Amino acid sequence: MNWLPLQITAFVVFSGVLTYLSRKSLGSKASHGFTRFFAWEAILALLVWNAPVWHDNMFSLRQLASWALLFTSPVIAVLGLRALKSVGKSSELRQDEALFGFERTGRLVTTGIFGFIRHPMYSALILLAWGIYLKGMNPWTTALVVLASLAMWFTAKRDEAECLAYFGHAYGGYMKATKRFVPYVI
Repeated sequence: MNWLPLQITAFVVFSGVLTYLSRKSLGSKASHGFTRFFAWEAILALLVWNAPVWHDNMFSLRQLASWALLFTSPVIAVLGLRALKSVGKSSELRQDEALFGFERTGRLVTTGIFGFIRHPMYSALILLAWGIYLKGMNPWTTALVVLASLAMWFTAKRDEAECLAYFGHAYGGYMKATKRFVPYVI
């Protein structure tokens, strides 16, 4: 089967969706959403590129590692999202149009998964990218997973600057007490 037309179509359609979702962030180059868009695009390209080999060698060590990352990713994302919504509480005081509603927290979240890492949703996206990458590794997908990871790192740095500006010294102390993506590591 020739997957290429379907892959191109899927990439164009879903890129349109990501562009629409990111439209406010794309107008603000200093926003963390600006760099996040490029991570999303790289992850989408990885997904589309590796779709034809998604189930090859299902029980190889590489595939098992891939599935472990892919199943862990949404768990971390959901834990982070739930904490933001329940503890952070959306605030009308945060008027930044580039932020999604759940990102407009009025309270600093330092409990739950946020007690271990500052960016669980970004960690989830990095795990997703690497899980998809392991499905089919080649120079092209290697470049894409590195791009996605770097874009997430820059996104986290920008997000931290935004949080420092909003939460002040409390966020600075939180940064000293937690790691960015992986508990106790980085």
